[in-house]
Amino acid sequence: MSNLSTYVVQKRATTGKGAARRLRVAGNVPAIFYGAGGENILLTVNEKTFRKHYESVGKTGVFKLEIEDGGDKKEYNCLVWKVVYHPYKKQITHIDFLGVDLAKDIKIRVPLVITGTSKGVKLGGRLEVYREQVTILAKPLALPSQIVIDITNLDINQGVQVADLTLPEGVSAYYDTNFAILSILPPRNADTDASEADK
Repeated sequence: MSNLSTYVVQKRATTGKGAARRLRVAGNVPAIFYGAGGENILLTVNEKTFRKHYESVGKTGVFKLEIEDGGDKKEYNCLVWKVVYHPYKKQITHIDFLGVDLAKDIKIRVPLVITGTSKGVKLGGRLEVYREQVTILAKPLALPSQIVIDITNLDINQGVQVADLTLPEGVSAYYDTNFAILSILPPRNADTDASEADK
C-alpha cells in the first residue's frame, strides 16, 4: 500500500451557497469525504491540483486522501466517487470522495471499450451497442479503469452479453439478468430483400 499516491485537502468549516461561491472564486471546490466507517467530512479542494490528480487516478484508482485540519492530519484509503461540473462553464462545482476498506468488495460502474472490426460488419452488418458501462464487483485495488470487448470474431446475428465479458482476476460483473451489451445486426436492406423474395 506504500505505493499509493497521496492527495492533500483541507477540512472545511463553512457551508452554504455563499461560502461555496467564495471557494470557487478563489479557485477551490467544495467537496465531501464519505468515510468507510460512516463519517462525513466537509473539504476544500484546489481545482487545479485536483484536475491533475484525477487525470492520474480516474474513478477506479485508490489513493491516500490526506485531510489537514489545522495542525492535525489524517489519511484515508479513497476513491474519487463523483465529480460535478458546471452545466456550461469548464468548472468543477463539487467533488465526492469515498473512503474504502481494501479488504472488502466495492460495487462500481466502469466504461466498456470496444475494439476491432467484426467479421459481420465487414460483410455489411451493423454494430448496435446497448450498454456503454457495466457494474462490477471487486476489491478496491483490483478495480479496472475499463472493460475491453474485442468484437473482431463476431459475425452477423452474433453479440455479447454481460456473462460473456472477459474480466480481470478478482473482478465479477454485477447483474440480475444476463443482458445484451452489443449485437451485429444484418444489413438494413436484408429484411426488405427477404420479403421481396417471398413474394
